[in-house]
Amino acid sequence: MTALPAEATLSDLLNKPKATLARLADSRRLVLRRRDAEDLVITTAERAAADNAVVRDTTRLFREMIRKDPMVMTLAVQVLPAVFPWVRHLPEDAWPEFAAEWLEALNAAGELDNGAAVEGLVAGWRSTAEIYADPELFAILTREHDGTDYGPVLPPDVPE
Repeated sequence: MTALPAEATLSDLLNKPKATLARLADSRRLVLRRRDAEDLVITTAERAAADNAVVRDTTRLFREMIRKDPMVMTLAVQVLPAVFPWVRHLPEDAWPEFAAEWLEALNAAGELDNGAAVEGLVAGWRSTAEIYADPELFAILTREHDGTDYGPVLPPDVPE
């Protein structure tokens, strides 16, 4: 059974910092609930480093297992739908590519102690799966076009 993280409000931390942070003694994380913003998570540096080491070392283990025996990658590809159910919407020949990119991104993330690139990679593949899952959208995005170049596409958060 996994212990739930302790919870407090940002006001608790500001008004009673010692008592609020003392909750970390019994919990790996303290979730700070905020009314008008995203919640925050506080943990100790030692626990954060240990969590990052677990990801890094597990990824290294898989990388070495794949290097020693290609059947490990075959098995990883076979179990992808259990981990990422949306992968079923991708063409099956894309599954090995996703698995390889995901493991490479995990490896890099473990070395950097930053999983943002992994999240972006998974989000991109998931978006691709959503396109394959929607026949109307797939038809629109794969139809022939007149070849007109409309220039670069700006990211959604950049104003025109």
